[in-house]
Amino acid sequence: MFLTRREMLLQSAALAAVTCCPTTRLLAQDTDGDYSIRRYLAARAAELEREFLPGINSAADFEKHRGSLRADLLDMLGLNPMPERTPLKATITGKLEQPGYVIEKLHFQSLPGLYVTANLYVPRPTRANERYPTILYQVGHANQHRRDGNKAANECQQHGSWFATHGYMALVMDTLELSEIAGLHRGLLSGNRWWWHSTGYSPAGVETWNAIRALDYLATRPEVDMTRIGATGISGGGIGTFWISAVDDRVKASVPVSGLGDVTFYAGEDGISRHCDCFFFYNRARWNYTNVAALTCPRPMLFVNSNQDGYFLMPGNERISARLERLYALFGASDLVDSVISVGGHGYRTDIRRATYEFFNRHFKNDARRVIDADAYQNADGSPIIERKLLRVFPEDMDFPKDHINTKIDEQFVTLAKPTLPAAGNFDAWRDDLLTRLRQASFAAWPVSATANFSPVLGTEPRAEKETTEDGIEVSWRWLPGKGGARWLVVLNADEDVRKLPEWARQVVGEGSVLLLSPRGVGPETWTQGKFPNAIERAMALLGATVDSGRVWDVMTVVGRRAESNVRWRVAGRGRAGIVAAYAALYQPAIEAVVAVDPPASHRPRTPEEKYGPPLLNVLRVLDIPEALGCLAPRRLTLIGANDAAFDRTAAIYRAAGKAEHFERR
Repeated sequence: MFLTRREMLLQSAALAAVTCCPTTRLLAQDTDGDYSIRRYLAARAAELEREFLPGINSAADFEKHRGSLRADLLDMLGLNPMPERTPLKATITGKLEQPGYVIEKLHFQSLPGLYVTANLYVPRPTRANERYPTILYQVGHANQHRRDGNKAANECQQHGSWFATHGYMALVMDTLELSEIAGLHRGLLSGNRWWWHSTGYSPAGVETWNAIRALDYLATRPEVDMTRIGATGISGGGIGTFWISAVDDRVKASVPVSGLGDVTFYAGEDGISRHCDCFFFYNRARWNYTNVAALTCPRPMLFVNSNQDGYFLMPGNERISARLERLYALFGASDLVDSVISVGGHGYRTDIRRATYEFFNRHFKNDARRVIDADAYQNADGSPIIERKLLRVFPEDMDFPKDHINTKIDEQFVTLAKPTLPAAGNFDAWRDDLLTRLRQASFAAWPVSATANFSPVLGTEPRAEKETTEDGIEVSWRWLPGKGGARWLVVLNADEDVRKLPEWARQVVGEGSVLLLSPRGVGPETWTQGKFPNAIERAMALLGATVDSGRVWDVMTVVGRRAESNVRWRVAGRGRAGIVAAYAALYQPAIEAVVAVDPPASHRPRTPEEKYGPPLLNVLRVLDIPEALGCLAPRRLTLIGANDAAFDRTAAIYRAAGKAEHFERR
């Protein structure tokens, strides 16, 4: 059975009784720090989604913003600038004849060397000059048939066969991860590729681009009616349907199945722990996540979910459905969006398939008849009607193209910045432009101002305190008065103890007074880190932040509260903490000097073993560590143990600023 949106509302109270909150059940990490940071995430998510498209009260209002909203989405997917539409080099490697249709096994290159494998289901016999409505079907994660590609999964065969025997073309395409040439989706979930944050790379961007190029391919086929393009898929294919429908108007109707939650669920209720990285973009624009679906309006959409789906809980489905209905109503098109709720868990059932087929029949064929064969095209035991390996595009491993880049596309996909050095006399403008763009790209989630809960007077005796730097974030520090006049703030790493001055720091601070700072996630207030599913670090990106951009804020705030006209601060840190200190100095004028010990040379490793800088959203789309350090001029900068040639650029920037004497490299 399925329930419409209206019927669903009548049952919401009953559903709430059987829907569990995933926060405590899913995670085994239950320290005080875990509870504290989850409360913080929930509060920030609620703030982010308190309103949906504020200020938009009519269809005309929305249309004024549609272009900028789409541009923001493309940017957050890593598609700004958009890659070049290079030749697809589409190749059909074989055909499989079936009763009433044929399956073409094909691949195309969405970028040179980025191979997309797919099966195209074509009605037979085709009539001369007839163009068919066509469905772009993106596969999900279930039933991972890696060597055959997930396009060979039961439900993919079933949908492709039904469409082809009912007067549709259907392109069933593999994802990057579940392709015959398998790439990587889960670099953050389980791969420790935290530099993805810094490059702005998300597998969602690749999947969106591959779908765009799939539509480009369909446009070359004489059998395809490009005025009747539909998109559908479940789970990973569901979110893929949202992506392509949002960014490409060639999709005229869409049926995403169990594919979208909101930030309240993902970040506030730990829903992100249940999901692959391909479900997320870096929310630099700090969106209500329903904005993604909104970009499809007013094109027809059927929003399909299941009432016991552990990946997409009913409260989130209800929130998204209600928002969409309100937006479509502004266009006088509330009849073009509806919700289907199937009773059961995550997956396809008869009612979901029937609702999908009937939806496309109504909008593409003006056919409102009930579908009675939704369960066709599978064997009685549920097994596929076609042996999976017969659907391979590359029959044997030896057939894989040697020029493929599928396994390393994360290193190449996003266009990274290559800042030129400032021209003579132009340093201030050069620096200000970089810092303005960096503020928007990497630090959009900083609060407008710091909270008032603090103790500014340090005194003449050693003391230890905790301090709130923003609502829900508490940091620890220890004050160690010295004999000299200089005041130092030393930023600690996770392996350093706030109770004592690190040995490396003794040689840096001399007899100066020291404030040892354990920023968020370090020291007594830490949470579970470095363990699957890395929920906290991943959820931060959905709020437009990273843990380390928050640490930069912590340093800025602690220093700024103690800024006095006759007292200047110097900051220091080792490794990543030194880079955090440097970024804080860029935006905190009370800091007069920075010392970075053993600084990493880049936010991205050049070898698998190389240590790299703190993850900051999109930072490499603006600058890298050597340029960021150069922006500190004319303030004093000392690098200790900075042997990498990359820091020659920092020295060159200081020379261009006319302050070469303020840069020291030991």
